Parts: sequence; structure tokens; C-alpha cells
Amino acid sequence: MDAKILLITDDGALRDQLMDTLENYPNTESITFSEVKMEIDRISPDIIIMTETDGEYEIDLLQYIQREIISSIILFISQSHDFFSLRETVRAGVHDFFVIPDEIAQFKDRLQKSVKLFSEDNEKTSNISLGRGRGSVVSFFSGKGGAGKTLVASTYAQTLQLESHSEVVLLDLNLQYGGVETYMNIDSNRSIVDLQPVINELNENHIRNVTEAEEHSKIEVLLSPRDAEKAENINDADIARIIRACRRSYDFVVIDLPAEMNANTHAALEESEKIYYVMNLDTISLRIFSQVEQLFTRLGMDTSDRLELIVNMKNNTNELKLDDLKNFIAANISSVQLRRDEKGVQPLLNQGEPLRKSAEEKKLSALAKDIRKWVHTQNKS
Repeated sequence: MDAKILLITDDGALRDQLMDTLENYPNTESITFSEVKMEIDRISPDIIIMTETDGEYEIDLLQYIQREIISSIILFISQSHDFFSLRETVRAGVHDFFVIPDEIAQFKDRLQKSVKLFSEDNEKTSNISLGRGRGSVVSFFSGKGGAGKTLVASTYAQTLQLESHSEVVLLDLNLQYGGVETYMNIDSNRSIVDLQPVINELNENHIRNVTEAEEHSKIEVLLSPRDAEKAENINDADIARIIRACRRSYDFVVIDLPAEMNANTHAALEESEKIYYVMNLDTISLRIFSQVEQLFTRLGMDTSDRLELIVNMKNNTNELKLDDLKNFIAANISSVQLRRDEKGVQPLLNQGEPLRKSAEEKKLSALAKDIRKWVHTQNKS
């Protein structure tokens, strides 16, 4: 069955341009914004292409569409480069956005993949154990070094890959020091800086030509450069473009961020649908998180519905208890608590082996078991 595509626009010239682009998709209709509430149920589209309109009305309309047509893929078309407003549409439910005419080629590519995804989902729905992310961006952050963030992020990404039919890419944005390659036992000279020559026309092929596949899980990893000087040439606009390109090509984009809050970290956090803040149960971690919250406020970052605290290295000797956090922190604290497991984890790290190797492995460390349970809880279809 062909995917049903619906174009929503009030711009006649843009409508004609997009309908020419959609000529190879016979099951396509076009309506105006005023016709949405009357026609959306009748059409029941699988893919919705919506162009920009008045900002406040735009978000309301997107929310209405999502309530009525829950499973549709929504692509948003803009003719301006106001990326702040475009990110707001993503938070309102848009799967991807494109600036026309600059990104018409990327739009065509994403549309083709969306149609293909619709066909695959119809054929294989019963085989999917976890919900496909369709470009979900998840960042792991902590203001305190040594919280275990990189190990948690890499194991989370591997678990997503092994426990589902999703395609996952792991981005190491610790640009000066790296770290993911150690946990993944990856030796490569390819890194994120190799994308700079094509940064303005990034596509799936560019990304996959630079990523490295981890031996066991086959997760794709975009590494940080070995040369810290090269990392200085990467700016926040580059980071945003790379994340958007990954979102178009993978179901889940997992980002390991440095403890330092700089322009690149800020850009990645703003692109993220979910921010997992990894912290330990001690006074220093509590104080640093308070400072991070203040910094988020000064930067004007709205994390109220995106930030979730993940307690790591939990054991009976922790200085603080979970209830202590709840007394001092207003942010959402996850029910997930990752156990400290030096006996299960350290030998693997010493041997350069990842915590996850296959979907069927029986002997898992306590940390790997906790993350496996977490992934299934968070991503049930």
C-alpha cells in the first residue's frame, strides 16, 4: 500500500513547487491550514508535510494534528533560517525540518526514507520489540567529571542497538579528550572533523563514511578527533548540522557530552529531545548540579520537560540517599538507579571490552542489567 501524503500550506507558489517534487508519489493531497480540522480525519495521512505560518498558530496546529493522527510522520518546511523557531516545531512533534530552497535535496531524501519506513513498518510491525525513534536525539550530560557519563552513554547506545531493530549512532562530543573509543575498543583515524569539508551539504553517505562500527553490537560511532587542535575548528553551527543529519539517517542519536558548557555543548543540548543528567550521590555532585541549573536559566534553556536525573554508582556507602536529592532538587529524578559494580565492570574495561556484546548474552554486569531494564522501560512500543 502506498503511503498517503498530505501537504498543508497557504502559499500557492510554494505549494506548486512542492507538488512538483511530490509528483512521483501518486497518493498525495494538498489542503490549506483552514481545512485541516475538517479534512485531517478523512485523509488520515501517513506522512504530513507542513509549511510555516504564524508562529503561535503553527504550534497549536501541530499539537492538534498529533492528537488526531498519532502515527503520522510530520516534516516541516520553512523559507527562513530562524533555527530557534524551527527547534520549537521539533519539540511540538515535527520529525524533521528543512529550509527551502537550500535543503530541497535533503528534503527529497528524507521523504523517500519516510515512505520506505512506512512500508517496512506495515510489513514488519510485529517484529519490532522497541519503538523506532525516527530521529530521537538523546544527550548524556554531567557538570561533574568522573560521574560515569561516558560509560553509561555508550552502554545505553549499545543496548538500544542490540535490543531493537533500530539504527543507532553514538556521537562523542568530548572533542578535546574523547573517551568513547576506549570503552568501545575502537582504533580509527576517522573522526567528526572529517565532515567539515562537506558540512553545508551533509547527507547519510557522508556520515556513514566517517562513522566506525563497534565490533560486537555493530553500533555506528562518530568519534572525536585525536588531535585536539583540529577540534577547535568545529563550531556550534557545525554541531547542529551534524546532529540534524544524523537525525535524518538514524532512529536514535545518542550524544556523549563533555562536562564543560561551551557553545558546542549548548547547541547539542538545544537539539536534544531528552537530556539525561548523570550524577552521583554525594555533596559535590549536588552542588555542581545546582550550578548547572543556574547556568541553564542564564542561558535561557528550557529543560523542564526534557531533563531527567540518572543516579549512577549507587551502593550502600554513598554519602547521600535518594531522598536527600528529592529534598534539594526540583528537577525530575528518574526511578532508574544504576548500581556501582566494580567487580563486573572493571575487568571488562581493563581488557578493552564493551559491557554489551550480544542480545542473547546471559552473563551481564549489574550495570549492564540496569541499563538494559532502563532501555526497555523507556522505549516500549
